[in-house]
Amino acid sequence: MTRRVPCTPAPPPRGAPAPRAAVHIPRQPTEWERLADFTGRAYLRYAHTKGTAQEVAFLVDELALRPGERVLDAGCGPGRHAHALADRGLDVVGIDLAARFVEVAAEGESSARFVRADVRRPPLRGASFDAVVCLGQGGFGLLGGGTEETDALRALAALLRPGAPLVVTAFSAYYAVRWLEQDQVFDPGTGVHRETASVRSEAGTDEGRFELTSTCFTPRELRMAGAAAGLDVEAVWSVEPGRWARRPPELDLPELLVVARMPAAGRPGDSL
Repeated sequence: MTRRVPCTPAPPPRGAPAPRAAVHIPRQPTEWERLADFTGRAYLRYAHTKGTAQEVAFLVDELALRPGERVLDAGCGPGRHAHALADRGLDVVGIDLAARFVEVAAEGESSARFVRADVRRPPLRGASFDAVVCLGQGGFGLLGGGTEETDALRALAALLRPGAPLVVTAFSAYYAVRWLEQDQVFDPGTGVHRETASVRSEAGTDEGRFELTSTCFTPRELRMAGAAAGLDVEAVWSVEPGRWARRPPELDLPELLVVARMPAAGRPGDSL
């Protein structure tokens, strides 16, 4: 999600190698990047962002995260989870493709650091994280329903130390179909959900309309994607913003939360 502005890479996690410079690929900004430019800080006023404290408390407890451990927030957006994790004493780096969101995140007062980067090519070669999270669809759910979701998971898994967890949330295909609204479209061939969203500008004075797409998944697809990325999938739960819990998959909650883990011995070929 990006505007063409300079963005200074953040320092690496303590003890980790410096990030590589992100490779520039000439292209048109995505609709999600244009949304980030338009909403900026206003994105944090939407209702689905208000559950951050509960979500982070659930993650810290579920993953048994301890102060000082290194966490990567992939597809961090304006940094709400990254800052909340850092406030608990974790050493956090956030990456996002949206330059405007990276700018907003970097304005926060926590110790978290931020880098503009693509989750499929994170510029952190050789880093070893104690956990990786990719939340609120992050970059994982915005890749178009092809093979790139597995590419993203594989790239993120390669940054985990042996035995470390990766948590992903994704839009539920069951929910998308069950509650499809008149102005929304679901493509059964790709699992891509399309909608027209009306949002307020950062200043709150203008309203913009954006054609947004999100890839949806079933629990089985997420388990298979995790396995293809070399991870051991421990659980898939149904969740909703601000109410994360260990619920088995169901039809009426919008997101699926996956807890997976790098095998303790690692696997050959899992390095960037």
